[in-house]
Amino acid sequence: MSHMEEKHSNHRVSFISMALVTGFIGGILWSLLAYLCYYFNFTKIEPNILLEPFTVGNWRGSWIGIIITIIMYGIISIGVALVYYLVLKNFKSMWVGIAYGLILYLVVFFILNPIFPSMKPFFKNDHNTLITSACIYALYGLFVGYSISYEHNEFKYFRERKLNE
Repeated sequence: MSHMEEKHSNHRVSFISMALVTGFIGGILWSLLAYLCYYFNFTKIEPNILLEPFTVGNWRGSWIGIIITIIMYGIISIGVALVYYLVLKNFKSMWVGIAYGLILYLVVFFILNPIFPSMKPFFKNDHNTLITSACIYALYGLFVGYSISYEHNEFKYFRERKLNE
């Protein structure tokens, strides 16, 4: 293996790990924002709804439930970021990330809705909840998508520049 191939291979591994870290940080950051929106009554969907199918008891609303929920969003977000990396990393537009976030929003509110018993069907939620949730998902998609696409395009640019030297 030549020095250039080894360097390229190492960068690919580090790039995937960067995408996974971006996903984890994005999940934590935007779940914290979702808790803040819930606290200020912008949305009626509490972020700890994620634990609802798997747990029993009121501990979900305590500080330990909040911490576990935030970490779980980070872990789930790793998979979401990996999907973005595998499928959409070549797109340079921020709108692709926003669209990705809104597709995730529709998946959660329409397809995964039956998993969460306390979550009302889409059209029975109030406008504030729907708009706030859509904005959080859009910003989450923008964060993950733009971060991954930016790093991927920077890598391509420097690789092409090295090859042309």
